[in-house]
Amino acid sequence: MGIRITGTGLFHPEEVITNEELVQALNAYVEQYNQDNAAQIEAGELEARRGSSAEFIEKASGVKRRYVVEKSGILDPKRLRPILRERSNDELSLQAEWGVIAAKQAMENAGVTAEDIDVVILACSNMQRAYPAVAIEIQTALGIQGYAYDMNVACSAATFGLKQAYDAIKAGARRVLLVNVEITSAHTDFRSRDCHFIFGDVATASIIEDTTTKTGFEILDTQLFTQFSNNIRNNFGFMNPSETTDTDDKRFRQDGRKVFKEVCPLVAKMITKQLEKNNVAPNNVKRFWLHQANASMNELILKLVVGKQAAEADPNLVPIILDEFANTSSAGVIIALHRSANQVDDGEYGVLCSFGAGYSVGSILVQKHVA
Repeated sequence: MGIRITGTGLFHPEEVITNEELVQALNAYVEQYNQDNAAQIEAGELEARRGSSAEFIEKASGVKRRYVVEKSGILDPKRLRPILRERSNDELSLQAEWGVIAAKQAMENAGVTAEDIDVVILACSNMQRAYPAVAIEIQTALGIQGYAYDMNVACSAATFGLKQAYDAIKAGARRVLLVNVEITSAHTDFRSRDCHFIFGDVATASIIEDTTTKTGFEILDTQLFTQFSNNIRNNFGFMNPSETTDTDDKRFRQDGRKVFKEVCPLVAKMITKQLEKNNVAPNNVKRFWLHQANASMNELILKLVVGKQAAEADPNLVPIILDEFANTSSAGVIIALHRSANQVDDGEYGVLCSFGAGYSVGSILVQKHVA
């Protein structure tokens, strides 16, 4: 068998928010919040909120801008969240709409039609609803037969989804459509200095199929790992209204310093062992498509895998797209692959590796084949 990724697709909304715009909104909110709660802050009953700067954001993350579904609501200091229209049950959901656009592009790039696909997987951090599965909605909108399902492994969902696609094909499916739609601005706390700048909105899609006649990236090995941690967490869920809790606070939270310290060596060790298992030297890997969370994390992981000298000699070993897109959760590795696939020549190796809440890590070793 030659199970390959033969086509990818990318969709992003038109609206863009720069670091400068985002900081202006946050700082206006912080100033008003601290004024309104001055007495309680002075008494030690509340903690004063902190503002930020565009320079801090870029230094801390490498992010310069992000695409968002709707910017006016996010930049309103009195709202700080996108303004979205609720759609009726008879309308295509927003997440499905984006997924269909990215899927059509991936299908065209792979040269396949709806009749050629047996499975649709929507793998992402943020699902628009509990059920019915948005993947089934995408499947129906595209006219695909077979079956579809949603899965969530946070930021690792794309690589975990590739593993499920690989297994489905080994079990008899002809082709799998993997979709990653991340409308992350709806779960971001834009009041928080530590995380208001992290995320962007996007949709990606990939076609995975068994072929020896099409150009693509053959999946040689898959490695998955999970280990529970509270350092990245989002407590939003259907039980919130039944709990005595602040439902407004059920959004993304992380301890970035702990995540950096604990995840980087974990990911580097996993990639290193995978390469050793497959007798592939690190310096024979043309591209490492890593999760687009933080530029410094990816720089450190690369140094731990290939060595400091090699990493500094060729920073293009790890394509970075988060300066334009910010962290797009599960979709980041697929965007990086989509944007730089043509930089890998016939016979050369690549690694797709995503990591996030869980902790979860998925690593996929691939080899380029040109038809």
